[in-house]
Amino acid sequence: MQIEVYFDVLCPWCYIGKRRLAAALQGQNDVNVVWRSFELDPDAGPIPDLTAAQVIATYQNDPARASARVAHIQALGAAEGLELNLHQARPVNSFDAHRLIHLAATRGLADAVLERLLHGYHTQGRNIADPDALQALGVEAGLDLADIAELFTGDAFTDEVRADERRATQRGIRGVPALVIDGAPPVSAVQEPAALASLLERATRF
Repeated sequence: MQIEVYFDVLCPWCYIGKRRLAAALQGQNDVNVVWRSFELDPDAGPIPDLTAAQVIATYQNDPARASARVAHIQALGAAEGLELNLHQARPVNSFDAHRLIHLAATRGLADAVLERLLHGYHTQGRNIADPDALQALGVEAGLDLADIAELFTGDAFTDEVRADERRATQRGIRGVPALVIDGAPPVSAVQEPAALASLLERATRF
């Protein structure tokens, strides 16, 4: 079985969904998880500005509702053992982070590098558009320093990121995390682990 997960490091729901998917996959054999790139804001720049909480507030137009929304996301994250610091994380361009994860995939480290980037951004407030920060996080996750340095001197894995994004458009994916099981229509990956496990079980019957 192949599971494709469309994600963006900037998305707290992707961090939550990653934890829930891992729980749903416990005891599953012969499952290949492929992480697919999806930029929530491809026009964003590399310099941090508003926090994630402030960005949410700009969409809500109601301070009380915005605060409740932030608290809700943080509570769901806490239930999965995650510390989501939306008042510290600052959205930036995530393109190079996606390239780094594609590099990691060629080394069998995509999951480990994605996990480190998610923690770095959502919990520690690291700037995942900064090559130095990406280099440090990648090395911490097991990548070779020279490989990362070479990545950021050129445009390696640009085509792979763009291919993922085209594939997402073809599949009608407009938000993340989105889950594609053996090429079936995409579904939300933020479902409870039991619901995700049920989806996987049904997929194995066909």
